[in-house]
Amino acid sequence: MPVTIRRFDLRDFAGVEALWNACFPDDPPHSRAQVAIPQKLAFQPELFWVAIGGERVIGSIMAGYDGHRGWLYSVAVLPGEQGHGLGARLVRTAEDALRALGCTKVNLQVRDTNKAVAGFYAGLGYAEEPRISMGRWLQD
Repeated sequence: MPVTIRRFDLRDFAGVEALWNACFPDDPPHSRAQVAIPQKLAFQPELFWVAIGGERVIGSIMAGYDGHRGWLYSVAVLPGEQGHGLGARLVRTAEDALRALGCTKVNLQVRDTNKAVAGFYAGLGYAEEPRISMGRWLQD
């Protein structure tokens, strides 16, 4: 089956939601599709892609660029479609778009318990960096 990677369209919402539920079942509420997708569409919606196989969403990736560094988010491929290079194609699509914006470095975060995904990124040339990831909620 041929797979097409294209920019997200609102008609893809249900497919992306199902994909994320399958790939990220333990994600917190703020990372769920109903919160994250509207936020992404409000800022740099051109950095959000889906992979379409047949007539369904089988992959996604979101990216961001702040003028200094790029970031990758929500890289997902349906479990039954993994292992055929689609994840790498999605990452390269986002990297190419970030490069075109002038981005010279891309960052991403992987849960420390997710060794398989860390290995996937290592295979694409990403390396673990000695950093402490910190965050603060701005909402009450």
